[in-house]
Amino acid sequence: MDLISIALSFLMHMDENLIVLIQQYGFLIYPALFAVIFLETGVVFTPFLPGDSLLFVAGAIAATGLLDIYILFITLSVAAIAGDTANYYIGRFVGKKIVRSKHVNKEYIKKAEEFYEKHGGKTIVLARFVPFVRTFAPFVAGMGKMKYRRFITYNVAGGIAWVAIFLFLGFYFGNLPFVKDNISLLFIAIILVSFVPFFVEFLRRRLKKRAESKNKK
Repeated sequence: MDLISIALSFLMHMDENLIVLIQQYGFLIYPALFAVIFLETGVVFTPFLPGDSLLFVAGAIAATGLLDIYILFITLSVAAIAGDTANYYIGRFVGKKIVRSKHVNKEYIKKAEEFYEKHGGKTIVLARFVPFVRTFAPFVAGMGKMKYRRFITYNVAGGIAWVAIFLFLGFYFGNLPFVKDNISLLFIAIILVSFVPFFVEFLRRRLKKRAESKNKK
């Protein structure tokens, strides 16, 4: 196993090993968490890193006193905003080259484009709550030449809202016995709920096509 694989494995499972990491590295966990959230939102090659689950777990651990909830909130909000900003400029300057790359999932870019076409600038806020799409939404906005002054408004609002919701949900509810005993199921539920808008839109389009085909007959 090479160093890159070890590093990726470490980042991908950081939400599962966070307590152990805090005990080993103490205050250094804050910049590590910053890095994961920044990469998950700011680099189109790393949409698989933990986002929602990491925020929730970090909040739950903060409730035990091992982490400071306010330092977490500020640090991770800045990471989320900075990540989207970096992704916006990546899309703006080298987006077309990256799209042609075989290392980027074209399906995720397509979904982000569809999301952007439907919701416009609000996509930057709404996509925060949809795994994978949140990584590609600012990238697509940059490719589409969305003005940065408009983008940053949605970016700041979405970044703060996303971090606050999952972080404080973990802080206030993460240590309840039922939640702790069913944490894996909770993460699955979070992911499923995040994809509800896509499912609704899929059904809407199917019903619309079916209605149009009947009208033609």
